Amino acid sequence: MATITARQVKELREKTGAGVMDAKKALVEVDGDMDKAIEYLHEKGMAKAAKKADRVAAEGLTGVYESGNTAAIVEVNSETDFVAQNEKFVNLVKEAAKAIAEGKPANQEEADELPMGNGMTLKQAFVDATATIGEKIVLRRFAVVEKTDDQEFGAYQHNGGQIGVISVLEGGDAAMAKQIAMHIAAMKPTVISPKELAPDFVKEQLALLNHKIDQDNESRALVNKPALPHLVYGSESQLTDEVIAKAKEDIKKELADEGKPEKIWDRIIPGKLARFVSDNTQVDKQFAALSQEYIMDDSKTVGEFLKDNNAKLVNFVRYEVGEGIEKKQEDFAAEVREQMK
Repeated sequence: MATITARQVKELREKTGAGVMDAKKALVEVDGDMDKAIEYLHEKGMAKAAKKADRVAAEGLTGVYESGNTAAIVEVNSETDFVAQNEKFVNLVKEAAKAIAEGKPANQEEADELPMGNGMTLKQAFVDATATIGEKIVLRRFAVVEKTDDQEFGAYQHNGGQIGVISVLEGGDAAMAKQIAMHIAAMKPTVISPKELAPDFVKEQLALLNHKIDQDNESRALVNKPALPHLVYGSESQLTDEVIAKAKEDIKKELADEGKPEKIWDRIIPGKLARFVSDNTQVDKQFAALSQEYIMDDSKTVGEFLKDNNAKLVNFVRYEVGEGIEKKQEDFAAEVREQMK
């Protein structure tokens, strides 16, 4: 049996990230053959990863990387937020985003085969991380975003990478693109324009808004406050010419009933009509970036701000760690009881 030296153990650890004892054991098992030791550790890592496959990984980080006219955004999940602070994990997120931006994979299968800086494929790097860190580590999702030479990327990560955004702006500079990315991080739009919202989706969200109004009205009734009216519309797509014309006539009737002189109606109607549109586009404001109040200047919508600056939002991707994942609910009392048995 070959003698295993400290130098061999150090070299194997540098190549694989394995712990000292795991590296030494691997070298002993293969009689000091470095290539076989690496293969041995990979096989052991895959076995460990398989045991963790059914665990829920809902913590982690997003990663963003720009390379020329291509950018990538990734979400890498771990089982605990503690591991998300691990240096090896943080570096894995950065390297995965870089590999995807440079390799431009079309799907997960292509992403798995991308080369990483340590000589592994992306898939091998994640198996190795799961084995070394001791938690299930997965690349949950990624997006490759392209721009032209005349466009700007805005990259932003919030709360240490819990939220990541890439925006693409045309007609503005990099600083403005980043500001728009910050707005998107804060306000959670899902589309650029309200025109992208499906009619059935608008109706569904409008029903939810009215349900919330019903709940609010129950509370208001307890303190003798007047009930809030239901919303009739939720999106500008529902505000047809006929709807706007009727709203205008209703405003005129209201002014007449209030005894306002007709000669001043033209000064009042535009403001009331704007309020009608604002009140009846709540779904747009929740989901469409251009319809939202701009967080840097709430006197304007994002659309108005961009128009004033001759700029256009072309694309964006927003990832928030764990969104849409049903997290395991821990019963700590039961856990303590189990440990006491």
